[in-house]
Amino acid sequence: MEPGSLQSDIVLWSEKEFHDAAKRNDPEKMQELIKKGVDIDRKALHWAAGAGNEEALRLLLGHDREVDERDAFGMNALLLASWFGHLKVLQILVSCGAKLNCENKDGLSMLHCAAQRGHIRVLEFIMEDLEDICLDRVDKLGKTALHLAAEHGQFEVVEFLIGMGCTHGLKDKDENTAVHLAAKCGHTEVLQKLVETGVDVDERNTEGLTALHLAADGGHYECVKLLLESGCNANALTNKNRTALHYMAQHGFDREASLLLEAGINRDAVDNQHNTALHLAVFNKHPEVLRLLIDADCDLDVTDSRQQTALHLAAEHGWQDMAEMMLISGVNLKLTDKQGKRCLEVAARGNHVILVDMIIKADRFYKWEKDHQPETQHLRSVLWSLATKHLCRGEWKILAQHWDFSDAHIRAIEQQWTGMKSFKEHGHRMLLIWLHGVVMAGENPIKSLYEGLVEISRTDLAGEPVKLHWDPGSWWEVSDGASWGCDEQWQL
Repeated sequence: MEPGSLQSDIVLWSEKEFHDAAKRNDPEKMQELIKKGVDIDRKALHWAAGAGNEEALRLLLGHDREVDERDAFGMNALLLASWFGHLKVLQILVSCGAKLNCENKDGLSMLHCAAQRGHIRVLEFIMEDLEDICLDRVDKLGKTALHLAAEHGQFEVVEFLIGMGCTHGLKDKDENTAVHLAAKCGHTEVLQKLVETGVDVDERNTEGLTALHLAADGGHYECVKLLLESGCNANALTNKNRTALHYMAQHGFDREASLLLEAGINRDAVDNQHNTALHLAVFNKHPEVLRLLIDADCDLDVTDSRQQTALHLAAEHGWQDMAEMMLISGVNLKLTDKQGKRCLEVAARGNHVILVDMIIKADRFYKWEKDHQPETQHLRSVLWSLATKHLCRGEWKILAQHWDFSDAHIRAIEQQWTGMKSFKEHGHRMLLIWLHGVVMAGENPIKSLYEGLVEISRTDLAGEPVKLHWDPGSWWEVSDGASWGCDEQWQL
């Protein structure tokens, strides 16, 4: 090794030892190294300020170190003290003449640093003891201290800045307000505080996104709920004509989607690619959201830019579970895509054999159902009344077990939770599935339903005025004076 190289290593080792002494607040070691001729560079001052070591800092400042020297990121001792929340160090630096309007390469001032990191004591010192501090100063991204505090969930800081009189609705370079940033990051408490100031929650950024869009995109349930309760526009459109429901369907956020559906959002809105939320739920394989949309009576026959329905997408990829949901709910199997292909042909082209059979069965059932529409319509209304007005919580499951629904079937039906009255929707879905089965088997639905009600000890549902009777020749009919073959009847 060359002598010069060895000497260089010794110097570097000595400087490192000096920095370590500054970091651990060891002024005696620092004095010892200074006497040995160790060069005092800006890093030592930065280490002392960042670590909050007052004695080491005073020693360095006593050797006439330049207090405003900056590192490669534009950070100086003042900014580092603000960033790490060392109030005493900050006060020492200010008393030694540090420049108060300094900023790093991103344009962050000491106010930005303290706000982002949540150092409320430092902020109080800056705003109450220092002069000429601009509360709404922006960094190079156009963000104020309020923007940064909201983005990083610093509630106490947000509360303090609002109390100091900051401007609530300022926009950064992407035209995001503090409300946008709080909603995007899921900071509900901060969002609540900002909403209380009376800001416009429907402000749009450069992409046309409102706070609701950003909360939806992040799957932040409480933020979505808060914004809806605050009266935001649930149907607001982005520059790409997307609603918040589009984002939830894309990511599979079913709990959040249920909030929007309850708020009355347009479930069939189409974006620039003519995709509905239904298309996105299917394309991204989110069966829970698909079930929600189907239960909300969305239009299953809307076509996208390729003239494909959501069922076309499921058929193309062979996704049986989602295709089955749509087939049970009833879709138009005659619609063709841009290539003139129906769903059946798309499934066949992909060699999805089971799905092909499912579509054929559904098509044949639709034709039968169309021929017997008048005969089934009344019974369907009876089933709706039974599920929503008469069956108590849990009774639909007992009825389902009587009809040989498996535990897996029952769990799948009750998977979707929409509130304390979900059991009514679950019961109605089970009854429709049951009806489909008995009709296709050529069985007597009236007799089977009565026997089921007796099995669950609900004979109280038998009586006037609605009487249904079974006629094998014409399936079933409704009449005021008719009785069943077993002389049994029920009232709903």
